[in-house]
Amino acid sequence: MVRKKKILIVEDNELNRSLLSDILSDEYQVLEAENGRKALDILEQNKDSVALVLLDVMMPVMDGYTFLQRIRDDAELSLIPVIVTTQSDSEADEVNALIHGATDFVPKPYRPQVILHRVASLIKLRETAAMVNQFQYDRLTGLYSKEFFYQKVRERLLEEPEQDYCIVCSNIENFKLLNDIFGAQEGDRLLKEIAAIAQKMVGSTGFCGRFTADRFLALQKREQELRDRQNFGYLGEQRVSPVMKNVVMRWGIYEITDRSISVEQMCDRALLAADSIRGQYNQYFAVYDDSLRRRLLKEKAITDAIETALNEKQFVIYFQPQYGVNDACMTGAEALVRWNHPEWGFMSPGEFVPLLERNGFISRLDQYIWEQTCIILQDWRDKGYPLLPVSVNVSRADVYQLNLVEILLKLIQKYDIAPEYLHLEITESTYAKNPEQIICTVDQLRKLGFIVEMDDFGSEYSSLNMLSQMELDILKLDMKFIRNEMEKPEERSILKDIISMVHRIGMSVVAEGVETREQMERVKAFGCDYVQGYYLARPMTAPEFGELLKKQIWEGAFDDHIAVV
Repeated sequence: MVRKKKILIVEDNELNRSLLSDILSDEYQVLEAENGRKALDILEQNKDSVALVLLDVMMPVMDGYTFLQRIRDDAELSLIPVIVTTQSDSEADEVNALIHGATDFVPKPYRPQVILHRVASLIKLRETAAMVNQFQYDRLTGLYSKEFFYQKVRERLLEEPEQDYCIVCSNIENFKLLNDIFGAQEGDRLLKEIAAIAQKMVGSTGFCGRFTADRFLALQKREQELRDRQNFGYLGEQRVSPVMKNVVMRWGIYEITDRSISVEQMCDRALLAADSIRGQYNQYFAVYDDSLRRRLLKEKAITDAIETALNEKQFVIYFQPQYGVNDACMTGAEALVRWNHPEWGFMSPGEFVPLLERNGFISRLDQYIWEQTCIILQDWRDKGYPLLPVSVNVSRADVYQLNLVEILLKLIQKYDIAPEYLHLEITESTYAKNPEQIICTVDQLRKLGFIVEMDDFGSEYSSLNMLSQMELDILKLDMKFIRNEMEKPEERSILKDIISMVHRIGMSVVAEGVETREQMERVKAFGCDYVQGYYLARPMTAPEFGELLKKQIWEGAFDDHIAVV
């Protein structure tokens, strides 16, 4: 059954209300009010469902003109059409009603067919206008919809072919996470604030649209956009909501130089520019250009090639030896990965690992490296080589998205490798994001016999409290941290104190990236237990490292200018 639309009759004369109700009630659900104040109360309760108001002007308590003024001041109520009814048929009264916001005017006595046709026509007109408005405007923010924004940009560029314009895209970093944590209502509030910022930014010479949930588009004149660039970081902080005060905004800019491409492509390029700086500290905007296009195309090619590369075993494991500082004995190795692509040749991890971390593919690669390392360890053991532990990287995504303990346990059981031969390197940044989960995971792994190392200590904000809360076996010092400490006067360096503290809680210390004799002597003086780096040995293939295991070259490793490889 089709629900009848609601009509509100506002009339102090009961007989007139009854006449109007009789005319309308067959087709509409009729609500009645004897004065303007009562009518406002009814509208507040039914503002989403009242389709039209029939209003008398001369009433006690609140007359029709005051009622019209009140609803005109309300954004939602002002959309409801109002037909004024009055005994007078003077032009002045009709104009006065229209000036106060009435949509139409009918005289008394009532002519049923005229009233029915006028009511039906105005309701249909309002519904049509609402549909057009819904197409053109985003309901939450009031900005142009994506499609209408495209249309307006096309029109503006045709109107002003000589004016230089830019498309600017803004993106809220981690918006989905914020919505999950603080709730949809707070998320909507933030979106409204960002929309207001965007409108203020473009001023009267441009306009804005909402592209998706947390992405906004703006058309700006080039000279204005150039002035705004220095404020992009600040613009992202202009929020009222205290919960959202730390939200980071990224801005992508496409300078419209090629008007032959579609507006949709222009917007896509601005969006790509914004995405290119996602997660980058203190960088708030990026401009789309040919170099960015080439980089994005290369990243897409890398992403597309990953699946094939894993299936065809294009990733090759290299091993960088580690040595004891005091006895010059080789004590283990770190497993590193290189990509030997059939067309691009060898690629270092810096070319593809950050991309895989961003798109979530890093876990697949990590599991591949773990398994290949276990296969190589099994091969060395079967050949009778003396085994040494090998360290493999465990990414943040592995800890938070994988059943890490179960996967690693199945691997060592499959290849019959003792867990102490597969050291697990976890970066300190992993601890910073979710300390409770990483502490629990590390505890499970150590109980199973795995050796857990904290990698890259000193590369970011290092928390000594982390070391006291989480039981670890080995701390790996980032070489940049060591170099910074070496440049300080000895009395101001904290490195020796950190190493001493780490020893007191039962952990060993590895110095990474040692490249010179001076660095070698310094890390030894600081009290490091183990060392790795180009001064001692470059990364090598599995067969090359296997030869080292066979020969067990212990002496002369630290002689001047000597390299094990």
